[in-house]
Amino acid sequence: MAGDQPTFDHLNLVAQDMEATLAFYRRLGYAVLETEPEWAAHHRTLSLPGAFDIAIDSTAFARVWNGGAVDGGPGSATVIVFRLGTREAVDRLYAGLTAAGYRGQQPPYDAFWGARFAIVADPDGRPVGLMSVVDPVRRSPPIQPH
Repeated sequence: MAGDQPTFDHLNLVAQDMEATLAFYRRLGYAVLETEPEWAAHHRTLSLPGAFDIAIDSTAFARVWNGGAVDGGPGSATVIVFRLGTREAVDRLYAGLTAAGYRGQQPPYDAFWGARFAIVADPDGRPVGLMSVVDPVRRSPPIQPH
């Protein structure tokens, strides 16, 4: 079906210490994009050449969008995210993977940023995000991390 083939979208790093993580990547030569002041401690994006993004989220914020996130647990600090063409493709792929025995970490849901989103653990426990294209009409206010 159209939209069922996942394409690599971005890498999400969950940081125990946001400022230390940002300082490290700045020292590597990457710019950190500006964000709303209330989000600076919880979500940042590195400016990279090309279409590849690295998002950095606080552990508190990761618990908002990934119900399976465990602070510091194995495989919880990096999420490899693949984009699918439709919201339905996210649901189908998640259902197929979990039916095949892979552990569902975050069942599909309508994320506040306007995408359908789910997470399945790969055989080594790494979280793999499945995300539809963003529909701006489906955006909603995010839950603030604590």
